[in-house]
Amino acid sequence: MPTTFRHATSFGKRIEFWIIGLMLKQGFDVYLPLVDDDAIDVVIKRPDGKFVEVQIKARSKNVIFGDGALFTSSAHTPRKNYFFVFYSERHDKIWILSSSEFLKHSYANKKGSNVGKRNIWLNGKRKNTETGQPEEHIHTRFARFEVMNHDFHRIIGTNGV
Repeated sequence: MPTTFRHATSFGKRIEFWIIGLMLKQGFDVYLPLVDDDAIDVVIKRPDGKFVEVQIKARSKNVIFGDGALFTSSAHTPRKNYFFVFYSERHDKIWILSSSEFLKHSYANKKGSNVGKRNIWLNGKRKNTETGQPEEHIHTRFARFEVMNHDFHRIIGTNGV
């Protein structure tokens, strides 16, 4: 299927529903807000009855080289029981970071039209020693946040502070 503007713009929503489907398969109580004006894509009810808010961010394989796992957000302040779920199609990986983890590992733009917005770059670029060609790689410091076997239980197992 050729990549059209419509196909590209709906990518994020398709990934949101895919991830929500994975959560539902794991038996999560999932609620979807009708409006996403507070950076909340999903609300999950934990076994203890408390609610967790989740923002899902996705990058397609069609982004420019070097940006396969670069994610931007709105200005973010610490939030209890709030998680980010990041998905990189190019790397076929999912990560979960709590609000405080995101703040610790991201950086804020200091100038330009996006001053104050935070970015997290989970990948880097390097030269392949065998081929001499540039390649993207995932920074090892983010391995602990990677979702294995589509298991999202980290979201309901911690308070996310």
